[in-house]
Amino acid sequence: MSGGPAPDWAALRRVLAETDEYLVLDKPAGISVTGERHDTDLVRIARDAGEELIPVHRIDKVTSGVVLLARTKAAHGPLTRQFAKRTVDKSYLVITRSTGLPTEATVELPLGVGRKNRVRVAAPREDIAFDTVASQWSVPESSVSEPSYPSSTAIGRLWEGSAHSLLRARPHTGRRHQIRVHLAWIGHPIAGDPLFPVRAGEPADGAVRTCLHAWRLAFDDASGRRVEAEASPDEDFWAPIAAELPPDTRTRLLHREPVC
Repeated sequence: MSGGPAPDWAALRRVLAETDEYLVLDKPAGISVTGERHDTDLVRIARDAGEELIPVHRIDKVTSGVVLLARTKAAHGPLTRQFAKRTVDKSYLVITRSTGLPTEATVELPLGVGRKNRVRVAAPREDIAFDTVASQWSVPESSVSEPSYPSSTAIGRLWEGSAHSLLRARPHTGRRHQIRVHLAWIGHPIAGDPLFPVRAGEPADGAVRTCLHAWRLAFDDASGRRVEAEASPDEDFWAPIAAELPPDTRTRLLHREPVC
């Protein structure tokens, strides 16, 4: 969503839940939540349309799905503290250009920032090891460079095809690009991800966008009530596996997954 007129706020305003305190939207891929480095973003488009919103968290520009925004400064603080305390439940859907992942696993790899401000695992790639008993990827403490930030992602394989896998990812920490970097560094990059593109000689992954979707978000409102929001992926998300996983099968598959 760049190089042309700003998207219309009425079209972007795909509401999943709202009160006087917050707005939960289903963000399309291709537009950022906020940030000075982008031509435009949700917050700016909303403000131009007369609606003041404050981001409670962010998802990447290339990522679609659930995003939470506060309507007042008073509401913003308590909501952001839930993310800081990790009492918010987040689930993402991911299509990787790989197979062979375990049914359930955890990626415990610290992240750091390398050259050109790129997020990377803060350890040599060759030191990453998979513990089959714990079903966990990690590196020895002695391999970790500084500064680094502990980062944990739980993944579950929902489906596996001939060349792709559909995963559910739950980031326990909220680092920038966390799911994208974790999966790429364990050898299972996300289909369509420009951070980790298909290399020369590799088959095309069939993606028309980055196949990462913020699927579910659960948080507490001001009264303490648990709010659960869910956004179904648009058809473009499914492009790499559409031929192998038809819509009715997708629906049955996702409905089997328990809510956060």
